[in-house]
Amino acid sequence: MALIFLRLYFPFLRVSFMNNQKQQKPTLSGQRFKTRKRDEKERFDPTQFQDCIIQGLTETGTDLEAVAKFLDASGAKLDYRRYAETLFDILVAGGMLAPGGTLADDMMRTDVCVFAAQEDLETMQAFAQVFNKLIRRYKYLEKGFEDEVKKLLLFLKGFSESERNKLAMLTGVLLANGTLNASILNSLYNENLVKEGVSAAFAVKLFKSWINEKDINAVAASLRKVSMDNRLMELFPANKQSVEHFTKYFTEAGLKELSEYVRNQQTIGARKELQKELQEQMSRGDPFKDIILYVKEEMKKNNIPEPVVIGIVWSSVMSTVEWNKKEELVAEQAIKHLKQYSPLLAAFTTQGQSELTLLLKIQEYCYDNIHFMKAFQKIVVLFYKAEVLSEEPILKWYKDAHVAKGKSVFLEQMKKFVEWLKNAEEESESEAEEVRSNGPRHGKQLKSGENWIADTTDSCWTTSSPAIQTSNSIAALFVLTVKLASCLYP
Repeated sequence: MALIFLRLYFPFLRVSFMNNQKQQKPTLSGQRFKTRKRDEKERFDPTQFQDCIIQGLTETGTDLEAVAKFLDASGAKLDYRRYAETLFDILVAGGMLAPGGTLADDMMRTDVCVFAAQEDLETMQAFAQVFNKLIRRYKYLEKGFEDEVKKLLLFLKGFSESERNKLAMLTGVLLANGTLNASILNSLYNENLVKEGVSAAFAVKLFKSWINEKDINAVAASLRKVSMDNRLMELFPANKQSVEHFTKYFTEAGLKELSEYVRNQQTIGARKELQKELQEQMSRGDPFKDIILYVKEEMKKNNIPEPVVIGIVWSSVMSTVEWNKKEELVAEQAIKHLKQYSPLLAAFTTQGQSELTLLLKIQEYCYDNIHFMKAFQKIVVLFYKAEVLSEEPILKWYKDAHVAKGKSVFLEQMKKFVEWLKNAEEESESEAEEVRSNGPRHGKQLKSGENWIADTTDSCWTTSSPAIQTSNSIAALFVLTVKLASCLYP
């Protein structure tokens, strides 16, 4: 009865009682997990790994084919991934290397290694095949091998001269067959190695074996991929980093092609700097005499030939203006612009080859920029008048020195002008012969090519400029006077 009374009047007691029955007290007992045997970490023990490798190499002997097969088979049983550095130390030096490149006295060694082999390229090529097969079979060793070679290059001072030579030849062969990337050469720029001349001497042996396997173009391409094509002079101390010193050192070592390559690279860099500065001077409106003086100093300093310079000057001149997009207007704009810069161009066409180079640059530019296709002949005639170009290079260009770009169009444009030049040259030669035979005539003799401006009837080389038309009229009158004098005073 009492229990019923409590349930009716105190129902919350029932809820509380039930909740107390459901709640469980926390326990402090935990759950143990068993570690699988395969997940247990093995202790790092390179000594045991070294003993296994050295024992196997000793059994195979000096037969490198047998060595390659042993290494291939051992990869299935030994942990190459974990002990890659130890493996490559043994194959190169005969045992594990201590910091600095020395072998520990208490460690096992083997004579089946690079440093104990004969010092000749053929032997190093055979060892390169061992490394190549091993890395092809176990691809994950590629990164570890590159790190190993970088470390070995830093340890060069700890090796004997013979060991350095063997390593250099091996590295050159491995670079040639693609087993190594040229980025490993960054280790040679170590300050101590450079200072003591170790880097330069090592590089001689390395590049000889590399170029022996490939040509200089392949070597240059590999260096260019890792942006090292312009850093080779850093193999020498700062006070010797010059093209002259590099060329002398490597040429005497029998690497003339490498010397020429570095010289060309330096010239290319100097040309880029020259063009950049030239464009800035033109945009500032510097006087032509100052620009000419600067360019000639750079030519002398960097040994840049005039035919190369005229190409740079032409490109700079044509890049200083925004050209009209209308074909009928761009020719007039070009003539006006180039007439202004003719004195600058004339300063660097003192050689026939320079004039021919300029003609080819004009041809390529007019072809590449379609709005200039009809302006080619007008530009050439302008430069002829301004004495930037002369008869002989123009005739040579027309005959056989032109390039394929727009050939038919430009030859057709130049046909009448070239015919006139040929006639003028023949007349000049006949007049000279007549002078030699009969003595000089009274009155001024015209130089070859000057009297072409007298013919103002042919629109092929007339101009809308009033000044030039006046000049043409005066010249025509002068020619008439000379001819009249010749008749009166034979």
